Amino acid sequence: MTAELDNDPSREPMTAPEPARRSGSIVLVLLVAGAIIAAAVALTTIGRAQAQPYILGLLALLAMVGLFNLFAYAAGIIRFTDRSADDPVVRRIPDLAYDGVAVTDPRGHVAYCNPAYLALTGAASPHDVRPVERVFIGNPDVSEAVFRLLKAAREGKRQQEEVRIAGTDGSHGRWLRMRVRPLGQGKREAKYAVWSIADITRDRERQEDVFQELQHAIEYLDHAPCGFFSVNAAGDIVYVNATLANWLDYDLAEIGSGGLKLADIVSGDGASLLTSIAPVPGEVKTEVFDIDLRMRGGKTMPVRLYHKLAFGADGAPGASRTLVISRARDERADPQRAAEVRFMRFFDHTPMAIATVDRSGAVVRANARFAKLAQSLSPDGVANKSIFRTVNARDRHLLIAAISQAAEGQGDIAPVEAMLDGPKERWGQFFVTAVEEDERETETAIVYLLETTERRALENQISQSQKMDMVGQLAGGIAHDFNNVLSAIMMANDFLLNAHKPTDPSFQDIMQIKQNATRAATLVRQLLAFSRRQTLRPQVLDLGDALSDLTMLLRRLIGEKVKLDLVHGRDLWPVKVDVSQFEQVIVNLAVNARDAMPDGGKLTVRTANITAEESADLAYKGMPAADYVRIDISDTGTGIAPEIVDKIFEPFFSTKEVGKGTGLGLSTVYGIVKQTGGFIYVDSEAGKGTSFRIFLPRHHPEQEVQADTTAANGAAREPAAEARPRADLTGQGTILLVEDEEGLRSLNARGLRSRGYSVIEASNGIEALEALEEKNGAVDLVVSDVVMPEMDGPTLLKTMRGRNPDLKIIFVSGYAEDAFEKSLPENQQFAFLPKPFTLSQLVAAVKETMAPS
Repeated sequence: MTAELDNDPSREPMTAPEPARRSGSIVLVLLVAGAIIAAAVALTTIGRAQAQPYILGLLALLAMVGLFNLFAYAAGIIRFTDRSADDPVVRRIPDLAYDGVAVTDPRGHVAYCNPAYLALTGAASPHDVRPVERVFIGNPDVSEAVFRLLKAAREGKRQQEEVRIAGTDGSHGRWLRMRVRPLGQGKREAKYAVWSIADITRDRERQEDVFQELQHAIEYLDHAPCGFFSVNAAGDIVYVNATLANWLDYDLAEIGSGGLKLADIVSGDGASLLTSIAPVPGEVKTEVFDIDLRMRGGKTMPVRLYHKLAFGADGAPGASRTLVISRARDERADPQRAAEVRFMRFFDHTPMAIATVDRSGAVVRANARFAKLAQSLSPDGVANKSIFRTVNARDRHLLIAAISQAAEGQGDIAPVEAMLDGPKERWGQFFVTAVEEDERETETAIVYLLETTERRALENQISQSQKMDMVGQLAGGIAHDFNNVLSAIMMANDFLLNAHKPTDPSFQDIMQIKQNATRAATLVRQLLAFSRRQTLRPQVLDLGDALSDLTMLLRRLIGEKVKLDLVHGRDLWPVKVDVSQFEQVIVNLAVNARDAMPDGGKLTVRTANITAEESADLAYKGMPAADYVRIDISDTGTGIAPEIVDKIFEPFFSTKEVGKGTGLGLSTVYGIVKQTGGFIYVDSEAGKGTSFRIFLPRHHPEQEVQADTTAANGAAREPAAEARPRADLTGQGTILLVEDEEGLRSLNARGLRSRGYSVIEASNGIEALEALEEKNGAVDLVVSDVVMPEMDGPTLLKTMRGRNPDLKIIFVSGYAEDAFEKSLPENQQFAFLPKPFTLSQLVAAVKETMAPS
C-alpha cells in the first residue's frame, strides 16, 4: 500500500498547547479560616444585641458564596480535578512517546496529538493537524486499510493495519503500523478513539534481510550433493531437500504439502531402526544406519544415514536432522565397499531378527527386524537395550545361561524356546552363537530370534482338532454299539407292551424301561452329533423365519428373568441346514445362556450377512473367506474362565454341578455346525458375558444339481420315524433280514413275522446271497445292517442290484447314512432307518418301502 506525505523539512513539528494548570494553596485556606475565626471572636466581645446583625450578615455572606460555588460547579466553571492528571511525569509520557498518538472526538476531530503524530503526518502546528483518514485519503490501497480502521473506531473495537508509504523523491518509502482503540470502557469515553502510528520501516527491512538469508540457506541445502530430511516424533516427514526428493523420484512441492510418512520412504523394517533410539532427557544422540530407501516406483537404493535426534527435558524426542549419503555408486566404484553394502542389505532385510550382545545382554548392534520386534514388546513403544528384557521373567534364565555359554566360547548351544515379554502371549526361539575370542570384549554373542507365536498357535489348533477328531471317533464307535443294544432293548420292550394291558401291575415298569431307553437313545444321538455321524435332512431355510418360529419356545425356556432380543439382518441369504438340528443348536445355546444368568439378564440373537471380504477381515482361524450367514447368540451372564474356554466343546466337559448337566450340550452344537459345513467360535470375558458366533455357508440354488435320481433317493430316505402312523401296519411278502447281532436279528424277525411277513434271516452278506440264491431271487425286500463282518451292506447292495436291479432295500445302522453313502455307486435307491428304532417304526418303514410306487 502506498500514499504520499508532506515531508517538508522546513516545517518543525509542534505539540498542542498545554492548558493552564490549576493548583490550590494551603496558605489561602488558612487565611480564610483565620479570618472567619477572628470575626467570630470579635463578635463574642460585644453584646448579643449589637452582635446579632453582624452574625446574620456574616451567615448571609457565607450562604451567598456557597450558593455561587454550587451554580459554578453545575455550569462547569468550577471542577474537582484529579491530582494524578496534573502529575508532570504522567503528562509527559504521551508527549514524548516515539509513536504518534492522537485522540479524536465523536465528530472525528483531533482532540489531542503528541509531537510524534505531528511529525509522522507532516503537520506544521497543532492548528494544521489532520485525522488519519484525511492524511492518507489520496491512495486507494491505503484508503481500504483506513476504512477498516474507521469502521472499528465507530464500533468501539480494536484494529491494526500495516501500510507502505511511498516517498515523493522515488525513495523506497516507509512502512507504518496504524492502530485504533476506544479511549475507555465508559459510555462517554468509548466515543473517543485513540490512534497510534508507528514507523516500522527498519523492522521490515530486517525481516526481509533474514528472509533472503533463509532463502539462500534453503537453496544451498536443496542443491547439496547429499540428501537431507527431518521427521517428527509421530513419524511424519516435515522436510526433504531437493536432492533427496530427486533421488526418490518425488515432487518436492508434493512432499512439502505433507502426508508423507517415514515408512513411505524407508524399505522393510528400516523405520524401526530410526525410532529405536533409547531416549535420554536433555541429550542429543547421533546414530549411523545403513538401510535401503524406497523410491516412488517401488525400487530401493542403499544409503547411509547420520541420524541426529535431540530429546527434551522430559525425554520426548524432537524433530530429527538426518543426513543421507547414497551408496549406490559404491557398488561400481569400490568392490570392497560394494561388498559391505550387499552385506548390510542382507543383514537388514533378512526375515530373522539378529542382534549382537555383550556379556550383560546389552544390544550392541541389531538389524531392522530386531528393532521392530523389540519395539512391539515394549509397552511404551521404545526398544529396550537389554535383550533379556525381551523375554518373560519366567524364561529369562534360559537365555542368560545360553549367552553365558557363548561368553565362555562354547559351541553348539541349544536353541532356547521362551515366552516373550509384552502385553500379549508371544513366543520366540533364540539361537545363540559365540563370536571370535578377540572380539568378545565388546561383543560376546550373536543372537538370532525367530518369533514362533503363529507356529505354536497353529500347532495347538491342530492338536486340539486331532484330539476332537479322536474323541469324535471314539464317541461314534460307542454310539454305534449302544444303538445295537438299545435297539434290542426297545424291540423287546415293545413285545412286552403288546403282551401286557395297561391294567397289569407290571405295565408301569415296562413303560419306565421304555422312557429310559428313549432317554438313552437321545444321549446316543448327541454323541453322534458331536462325532458328526448323525443323519441330517438338510433343506433350504430362511434363518429369520426359523428364529421367529422359535421365539415362543425360547421365551418359555429362558424364563421371565431373562430378556430375549432378536435382531434380524435385512435380506438374509438362504442356508441349507437340517431344521430340527438347527433348532437344537439354538435351544442348547439359549439354555446355557439362561443357566449363566441366574439373577436375570439379556439374551441377544442377532443375524447378518457376511461377505467374503468381511469374513477375510475377521481372520477367524480355520474359516476360509466366503459368503456366510452369521448368527450371534450373546448373553450378559457370568462368562467363561479363560483357562477352560478351549475345552467347552469337548464331550462330557461341564462346569455345572454333578447331576445338572451331561456335558454334551455344546459338543452337540459343535458337531451339528461342523457337519452342516459351518463354523462356530466363542468370545467370552469372565463377569461380562459370552457370545457364540455361528457362520453357516450361503446356499446358492443355481449350484444345486436337480437330478431325478437324487429326488427319488430323497423321497426314499425320508425317515420312517417321522412317517405318519397308519392304522393297519400288517402286510405280506418275503423279507430278507441281514443282521450280525443275533439277539437283535431274532427280535426284528419276530416283530416282522407278527405283522404277517415271511422273514429269512442271515448273519452277514455272504449268507444273505446264499439265501437269495436258494429262493431264486424271490425276495420282496432286503433289510440289512451296514457294518457287518465278511461283507458289509454297500457291497451286498452292489451284488444284489447286479442280479436284480429292481430289488428294494432298507439299510439300518447306528452310524449316519453319510458314513457309507460315498461307497455306494451313483444313482442307487435305498431307504434308511437309523438305530435305535421301535417295532412300529420298523414295520412302518417296511410297509412304506414295499408299497407300489
